[in-house]
Order: sequence, then structure tokens, then C-alpha cells
Amino acid sequence: MAVGSKTSRLAAGAMLALASTPALAANEPSRLDQVVERKVLNICTTGDYRPFSYRPDGANDFVGIDIDLGRSLAKSLDAEAVFIQTKWSNLLADFKSQCDIAMSGISVTLPRQRETFFSEMYLVNGKAPIVRCGDVAKFQTTEAINQPSTRVVVNPGGTNERFARAHLANAQIQLFPDNRVIWREIAEGRADVMVAESVEVKLQEKLHPGLCAVNPDQPLQYGEMGFLLPRGDTVFKAYVDQWLHLTKASGEFGRIFDANMK
Repeated sequence: MAVGSKTSRLAAGAMLALASTPALAANEPSRLDQVVERKVLNICTTGDYRPFSYRPDGANDFVGIDIDLGRSLAKSLDAEAVFIQTKWSNLLADFKSQCDIAMSGISVTLPRQRETFFSEMYLVNGKAPIVRCGDVAKFQTTEAINQPSTRVVVNPGGTNERFARAHLANAQIQLFPDNRVIWREIAEGRADVMVAESVEVKLQEKLHPGLCAVNPDQPLQYGEMGFLLPRGDTVFKAYVDQWLHLTKASGEFGRIFDANMK
């Protein structure tokens, strides 16, 4: 085959691939314009993940870092923040069908990136264990946790479960559906370890005397957090990224973070 012919075929294939990639239609307005027009910003959030998104039983509203940031973003758009509760196993489906953005302490992962856009990263936050304080020395490494005698508890459907399945397959993995009270499983002796984001285990250590985070500043796995955005909508992503940059530069982000870590 001639080189020119091969090159032409490769170029044609690349053009076809680009044409078939889901993106914003030429005549479809950006989600930015839609939000400004409707004056409502629909935000998917789980409500089970302190300090990012939490709604206690019986409460009418959510609290947390991402909740306060969601209200700040909506205010910048002269819109009302409307929070739509989802769960980790349905996060992508609910986001695509109901929401403009998802804000819930969401880890940036390549499988999620294949289906959505992410905002710029707003927090570096790797995986770290939390255990009963008497067991801190016992569970210092992934290898020490990954033993048949270790009971690892995880909330289903998110990156905590994926981490456990990938790195702790020799341990006894127990699924517990309510991430808000999962810590009691360790405190009351029904489980030994949970591996979650370092900022989360630091907070839960404060909230649950007798539980200790294990080396949260030296996590077992590197991680970043960002907001889910509609795939292909570069205009909306640019706006959210600029808002996030200004929120950090002004000190608003730091104040929100500190207030929710108490």
C-alpha cells in the first residue's frame, strides 16, 4: 500500500471518530446559558459523605463543603441551587438525566472521565484507613490489611468499594449500605477497617472517639476530587473552572473547607 493512501485512510478514520464522539450539538446552547435562563442550577449529590455532602435522617437540607460550594456557584449565575439526591451506584446515570453538575466529594477516575467532563481538581485526597485506635499499629499498610482475618467494610458503588476489590481481595469485604453510619461497624467491633478519602477519615476521627485515621497525610493511593460536568460542554466547564479559581483565590474556598471540618 502506498504511504499516501495509508495516511489518507488514517486521517479519514480520525475524522470519523471525531464526528461520532458525543459532544454539544452545533445548535444546542451551553448548559451555562440554560442555567442562566432558567435561574436554577440542578446539582446531584449523595448526602452520605461528610464533610462534603450530608443530610441526616429527617433533615430537609444538605450540609457540607460541596453543598456550600454549590450554593456559591449558583449565586454566581444568579440562580437557585437545587440539590437532587443520588447514590454512588447511580451517580453517573442520575447526573446525565437530571443534573447540570454533580458535587459530592467525587473522586476523579478515568472510567468517569470517559463519560463526563470533570472540573479542575479542587482537592488532593488519597485513600487512607480508619480503624479502632488500638489497631493503628496493626494496619499500617495495604499488605497488612489485605489478610483473610481482616474485616473490611465499604459503602457500595463508589471508589471505596473499587479500591477494596482491587487491593484488599484477600480480606473479608463487607458491604454496608448507609455511608452516614458505616463507622459504627468499626467502633462496635463488627468490622476492623474502612478505607476512604483522607479528609473524610480525619473528620470521622474527630466525630468518633475510639476511631483513628492511619497515616492520612501519607495515603495508600493518590486521589483528586472534582465536579462532574456535561461531556462536550467546554463553555460551561470554562465557567466552572474560572469560578473555582476565583473562589480559591479570594479565600472563600478555604473558609468553606475550614467551617465544615469542625
